[in-house]
Parts: sequence; structure tokens; C-alpha cells
Amino acid sequence: MASYLVTGGAGFIGSHLAEELVRRGHRVRVADSLITGKRRNLAHIPGVDFLEGDLADLSLAQRAVVGMDYVLHQAAIPSVPRSVKDPITSNRANIDASLNVLVAARDAGVKRLVYAGSSSAYGNTPTLPKREDMPANPLSPYALQKLVAEQYGQMFTALYDFEVVAIRYFNVFGPRQDPGSPYSGVISLFATALLEGRQPTIYGDGEQTRDFTYVANVVDGVLRACEAKRAAGEVINVATGGRISLNQLLRVMNGIVGTTLQAIYEEERAGDVKDSQADITKAKMLLGYEPTVPLEEGLKHTLEWCRSERATSAVPGGR
Repeated sequence: MASYLVTGGAGFIGSHLAEELVRRGHRVRVADSLITGKRRNLAHIPGVDFLEGDLADLSLAQRAVVGMDYVLHQAAIPSVPRSVKDPITSNRANIDASLNVLVAARDAGVKRLVYAGSSSAYGNTPTLPKREDMPANPLSPYALQKLVAEQYGQMFTALYDFEVVAIRYFNVFGPRQDPGSPYSGVISLFATALLEGRQPTIYGDGEQTRDFTYVANVVDGVLRACEAKRAAGEVINVATGGRISLNQLLRVMNGIVGTTLQAIYEEERAGDVKDSQADITKAKMLLGYEPTVPLEEGLKHTLEWCRSERATSAVPGGR
């Protein structure tokens, strides 16, 4: 049994990591400010040690890492539009807190830190799929912040011999992704609209493409990165290696739900990337990673969860 700190563990991806770690018999501590995370995301997971607070406070980061073997640093404000609107708050969460966690984990003798990077660091590349050796071209404060924290991690490996692995996520989706926020992922927003019988909104013409990745695939990649021998200091894409346009995605989701709702098209948003698709060769080579849950299966799981959430909230005394 090992000890894991999951920062941002009350959030969408973090709670799935905590759940799988507990299932495997590990000790789990979660540190979360609850600004975007929710305690109820952890309510069904037994034995989680919960620490509430802001990791931009170094003393909290230091308390969080005590006795931990591994740190899975998921805590962030994960939104391009929100970072464009409020870059200062976003910077505090995405860079200041990340540096605190790196310093605290290094000083506490943590074996390895796995950082939640972002495909947004690539920006608009003329070549697809996107490979880790391509030049970064961040188009938003969020993308730049995730890149800077990633580079801090690589520097800590080179300077201090503290093992850090950055896993670049590509449009992760699944149960517990908050559909109630305007900054939520497009799949959770589409799901909510379709189940409510509303037309979903697409920013731009809908022909932009994404490598949508079901959360179980990401959990597998991150946990493999904890112990992969040659991964320290590396940046690694974890995704499916495919892509689909938002217009196609809406057609697939309409088919699953049994609706025929058309999109409402709005002006494209500043900082959004046109096309995204991962090259996952490096993840296969260094982590032994293979995506196990394809897009449509993941969409079905997600829509089932959204239906159950709606049913629960409709019951008096429900959430």
C-alpha cells in the first residue's frame, strides 16, 4: 500500500483518481479548496483523508504532502474562458499553487509528482496529431499557465532530481463533470441541454475537432505514470488518438439520447483552439498505455450519469 495526495481531488478528474486508488487499496489524502470541487464527489469513497484549503498558501501545501509517497497534482481552475476573463485568479491557482506543491513535495521526500498538463499548450498547430516535441503555442492565459507549471516540473527534475511527470490531457469527459457551469466541458453542456430538450450552443461553426477522452482512460494513464521507470521529467499525451467535430459529436449524442436537436451557433470564443488530436505513441512506449474506453461507450456512461443526477435532484430532499 502506498500513500497518495490528490490535489483537486474533490473535482471531476481528481475524484475519479481517488476512487480508483482506494479501490486498489492505497491510502488517499485529498486537498481541495472547494472553489470548483464538491465534497459530494467523494462521499461514496471510504477512508479518504480530506484537507480543505488553498494550495497557493505554502503552509497548506506543506501540510498536505506530509507522509505521501506520490502526489497527483490536479488542482487548477481548468477553463480557457475563465482565464481570459480573470487571468490573475487563474494564475494564482494554476502557477502559484503548483509551484508551492512542487517545493513542498520535493522537501517532504515525495517519490514522484504527476502533473495534470493540458493539450491547450499546443495552441493551433498546422500538423495533426499533436506530438510532445512540437513547439508550444499557448493562446490563452490558462494554456500559458499550464505550460509554465509543466516547465517548472521539468526544471525540478533536472535541478533537484525530484521526479515529475506531466500528463497532457485532451478534452476529458465523464461522470461528475459539472454541467451547471458555463465553463464546463462541451460534452457535459451538450448532455444537459439534450436531456432538458434544449438546443445546445456551439461557439464557432462546429467544425472544430477534439480528441475527447473518457475519464477512465486518463486515470489509467496517470496511475501508470506514477511508477513508469523512464517517465521522470517527461511530458506525455494521454488521450485516444482520434478526433471528432462538435457537429459530429452532437449527432452522436442526439442518437444516444433519441433526440434531433440542432445547435445554436454563437461567435467563436477568444483563446479556443481550432483542432486537437493527440499522438499517443510516447504514452504507449513509456507507460504501456492504451485507451480502453472508446468515445461512444464513454458518452453512454456519461449520459446515464447525467440522467441519474437529474432524477436524484428532482426527488424532494435529493441533491
